[in-house]
Amino acid sequence: MADTLAAPRGALRERATAPRRPGARREALAAYGFIAPNYLLLLVFVLVPLIGAFAVSLQRTDGFGDGTFAGLDNYARLAGDPLFWRALGNTVLFTVLVTPLSMLLGLVAATLLNTALPARPLWRSLLILPMAVSGVATALIGVLVFDQNSGILNRLLTAVGLSPVTWQSDPVPAFATIVLATVWWRTGFNMLIYLAGLQGIGPDLYEAATLDGANRLQRFRNVTVPLLGPTSFFLVVLNVIFSFQVFDIVFVLTGGGPGGATSVLVTYAYETGFVTRDQGYAAAIGMVLFVFALVFAAAQYRASRTKDVVE
Repeated sequence: MADTLAAPRGALRERATAPRRPGARREALAAYGFIAPNYLLLLVFVLVPLIGAFAVSLQRTDGFGDGTFAGLDNYARLAGDPLFWRALGNTVLFTVLVTPLSMLLGLVAATLLNTALPARPLWRSLLILPMAVSGVATALIGVLVFDQNSGILNRLLTAVGLSPVTWQSDPVPAFATIVLATVWWRTGFNMLIYLAGLQGIGPDLYEAATLDGANRLQRFRNVTVPLLGPTSFFLVVLNVIFSFQVFDIVFVLTGGGPGGATSVLVTYAYETGFVTRDQGYAAAIGMVLFVFALVFAAAQYRASRTKDVVE
């Protein structure tokens, strides 16, 4: 065990004492010069607003004039705010429904499109097409489909003799509309990432499994799914962060109604900051969202580092 640990340490010591290659310093400076604009943009458009939002979250302010320092009072209010907990619960439920559904449909679509499917380029284009549409446009399409008065779906239900669904008046149908619209929007992205992962799996593994007597389902379960583990983990983290930040689809499709049944954290922060003008409290909600995103990003970073060490 000691010899195993000593070998990498010796290699690192030799690398540290090795003479630098001529021109290495110039190359390093050139590399830093190329990445400096990206860091500058991150500083100006991410770090500075983040620090500003944290400063506002410690104040009582309506956005006009100087605010009053309130310390952690805005964060203490979160613990006793039923609307906040309802929005958080809706966000978690939305995430739990949308993430597995969109990933499962993306995996199924990627598996089919990775085979000799007829008109495969056409199907790929149709599934990727929602990615080219903004969230607002997606929500407007959802309005055309799910509007309870003039929507396409209710017209079809009426045409076949069924009762129309009150999509915007009842909590459960309203929540279902934002879930269905988001799943349709994200399936293409998940499919694209899964398709890239599938094309990285060597055909010799499937051939070996076939020679061992594995059928199609067994090959999928014992070869495809384990080898797509890193891809699935990446998509879980990404989809969870996207779900916690959802705003445009909910805002356009339901507006958080009826009665707050579809209100999520971002829509609640928007209403608090721009309708009731309690921007200090809205900034505190935003910081809670940032903490959730930071936790999942840290999990992704840690998992990727662990994978690199193992390999």
